[in-house]
This record gives sequence, structure tokens and C-alpha cells, in this order.
Amino acid sequence: MSPVTSFRSVLIGFFALLAMAAACVMPASAQNFDTSAPQALLMDADTGTILLAKEINTKIPPASLAKLMTMEVVFNRLKEGSLKLTDKFFVSENAWRKGGANSGGSTMFAKLNSEIALEDLIKGVIIQSANDGCIIIAEGLAGTEETFGSLMNERARRIGLTNSHFTNSTGLPDEAQYVSVADLAKLAQHMIREYPEYYRYYSIPEFEWNGINQRNRNPLLGMSINADGMKTGYTEESGYAIVGSAVRDGQRLITVMSGMTSTKERAEEARKILDWGFRAFERLNLFDAEAKVGEVPVYGGNPGKVEVTGGDSIEIYLPVGNRDRLRARIAYNYPIMPPVKKGDRVATLKVWIGDNLSQETPLYAMQAVEQGGIVQQATDALTELLTSWIPQ
Repeated sequence: MSPVTSFRSVLIGFFALLAMAAACVMPASAQNFDTSAPQALLMDADTGTILLAKEINTKIPPASLAKLMTMEVVFNRLKEGSLKLTDKFFVSENAWRKGGANSGGSTMFAKLNSEIALEDLIKGVIIQSANDGCIIIAEGLAGTEETFGSLMNERARRIGLTNSHFTNSTGLPDEAQYVSVADLAKLAQHMIREYPEYYRYYSIPEFEWNGINQRNRNPLLGMSINADGMKTGYTEESGYAIVGSAVRDGQRLITVMSGMTSTKERAEEARKILDWGFRAFERLNLFDAEAKVGEVPVYGGNPGKVEVTGGDSIEIYLPVGNRDRLRARIAYNYPIMPPVKKGDRVATLKVWIGDNLSQETPLYAMQAVEQGGIVQQATDALTELLTSWIPQ
């Protein structure tokens, strides 16, 4: 029997939770947020809950938002110890011409044939969106931008970006380069979680280099919404785009928006979606830390099922007044074959609010499962034969 991979799911014991939730539905219902942005996403950074989604998997040009991926490569090297903030990088003629003042793009005005400390380059890229700073870093780490693009893509795959491809460090137009707002939100969430000591650069209001002072281009930082990052972008093809994050009462939200027609629209839409996100949702605990979420079958295993847990507590943000629309399933790739070790990732808890998939949480085996005897294997084989035709 060939192990054809099919996505099977079983309803978990969620009915009691839904019954209790329905009994205390709040009278107000969350408003629908209508944004003019062609692509938009709002995420709770802690739980990963998607609060709003609009064309989130559409491939779009990254523009300067590609510089987030450039910084991820740098921050990862700093974290692992192969780079230091004091390391010096040489300003080549290519970086000077392609990214400097004569290029007409965003620049930190790096001086030709000079050497610049990595920390200053980071500030130039993050605060001033410096194309020259990006190229200097790319050449210093990989020799060429093309090779650096390969480093970006390798890191993107490790993070779990599935709908992005990078060809340069700056985000300057290239038909082969694309991202999605879903991937950008995942990238932002990753950077905030993994590099808190470097994420702070995104909140610096201004930076001076080569005698020229420039302010941070993120319009959210000047608003009274507790924003602390991240990045804006623009090309004719992409329109005006932004990745933004703000914290209020201990909750962090991440928004990504693209395709807007002006800097004013970009700033207003980003502010509105963050304000709405902080007001219109409530936090609900689904499972405590280490709690059993459900069981999944193990083909030919002894025992024939394994209990699964999320490890940490599983929580979700949902629109106020929508608890009765909450539903969940445990999803897994069939068949799960023994042996299974305690702690192995074996399934995913998928949670919907109405028809919208809102959150996916990895589930892990709570105990080990060994290979079963010949009787157990024969029984499971017969069960598979009798039930494999049933639509899932």
C-alpha cells in the first residue's frame, strides 16, 4: 500500500468549549474593517492569530520591504557570532554609484572607498532605507548582490516563507523578485521574537551620516499609537507599502499593507487598522500549557493512538461577540508511522472563525509510540482498506 499523502482531519472535543462560549456571547459584534489597501493583513504577534486578511498570498513586488530580509540575514549572523557590530565594510564604486546620491534613490551618502562600521550601516538601512548601505553589506558578506540574494532565500526558507523570492538586497525592481503580505508578516514576527536586541533600531527616529541628518521614514512612529517599527516601501509597480508594529496594554499587533496610492493613504490606513485591531478583539484561552488537545492515530503503533499537546498554552484573538463562530480541527498527514518519540511534531491545530482560517498551532506527541505487533499492523491495514474510500 503506497503511503499516498492526504490531508485528513478529525473534529476534536471542542463542543463543550463552544457550548460554554456560546452561553456568554457578548451582545456587540465586531465591525468589519474595510481598507482601501489592495493587500492587507493584521496579526496578533504573540498568538499568530490573523485578525484581518485581504489578498495575503498574492505575489507582489517587495520594494524596500525586501530590506527586512537583508536585515534578517545580518541579525542572524550577529546572533550566531560570525559578525560584530564593530566590523568594517568597504564602500565599493558599485555600491556608491548604484545606491549613492547620484542614483536618485534612498541613500545614507556613504563615501566612496571609505570603511563603515556595521552598526552604522544597519542604522542607515533601517532609518534611512539606504540602498548604498544594503549593497555595501551584501558585497561585504557575499561578494555580489546576486550571491547575497541566495543567502536571503536560504534564510527565507528556514524561517518558513513560502511565497517569496529575493534577487537583491535593496528591493529595487526585478521581475524575478516577489513577496506576499503573509510572508512579510511572518518575517516581521520572526524578527521581533528572535532579535529583540536589534529590533530596537527600528524605533530610532533619526540618523546622521556624512553630515546629513535624515528622519525615520516610518510614519507610524510619529503617531500616538505606541508604534515601534518597522519599514515602508515604494515603487511604481508595488505602490506604497508598509510593515508596521505597535504595542498596547501588553499586546503587539503587526500589520502589512501594500498597493496604496500615496504616503498619506499608507499612513492613514496603517493607523486605522492598528487602532481597530486593539479595540475589536478579545483574547480567549483554548488550552492550558501542556494540556491534552486530542488524539491522532498511529498506523501500526502500540498504542494505536497518541495524545497531542501544544506545549505552551494555546490562545486566540477573535472578534468581540463571535465566540459561537469558533471551530477547530486537528490536522495531520496520514499515515503517522511508528516509532513516535515524545515531543515529535505530529499534527496541527487549525482554528477557524466562521469560514476564515485564523490560526495554526503545531501539536506534539505527549508520549512515545512503538512499533505494534503483527496483529496490530494487520488490524490497522484492514481498517485502512475499509475506510480509505470515505471522503475526508
